[in-house]
Amino acid sequence: MVRPLFAASLAAALLLPHSTLHSQAGKAAATPAAAIVVLDTSKGVIEIETLPGDAPKSVAHFVELAKKNFYRGQRFHWVVPGLVQTGDPLSRDLTKRDEWGTGGSGLRNAPKPIGVAEISSKRKFDRGIVGLAYRPDRKPESADSQFFILTGPNPALNGKYAPIGKVIKGIEVVDKIQLMDVIKNVTVK
Repeated sequence: MVRPLFAASLAAALLLPHSTLHSQAGKAAATPAAAIVVLDTSKGVIEIETLPGDAPKSVAHFVELAKKNFYRGQRFHWVVPGLVQTGDPLSRDLTKRDEWGTGGSGLRNAPKPIGVAEISSKRKFDRGIVGLAYRPDRKPESADSQFFILTGPNPALNGKYAPIGKVIKGIEVVDKIQLMDVIKNVTVK
């Protein structure tokens, strides 16, 4: 009688850690790793740690565009106190300057939105936060390739935009960005 009881206890002890480990592994696999997007600009290097836990679809789209060199050669087309913005492929062409801020990766005009309206109420839009931009006269679902980097806190943006990253290196470079500065290269690590 002792032997079957011992065997049942041993079996339960062996199964418990396995199921615990299995559920922990499933949780880890469900959260994508945070990629780091490196922008080599005409003013210096900016490293952005992505926030897949806050906006997984938006981050995946941003990282995919970065890996395809979508942002290479683009200019910062909007620079105002508190933020800088880039991500419009039209900004590569100086003759289209009047249209800067209207371009995208081409997906926003597709019959089905790309699904990046991941508004977060968790993250505060403080200095160094990177957000996926959309025009104020459009729905958040129209957010596509343009993104902004905050050089100062902007609580008015909280809960209205998808936070896709935070600057972890080069915030002083962001402070120096001026209108028409160029993104020379983009890498993802």
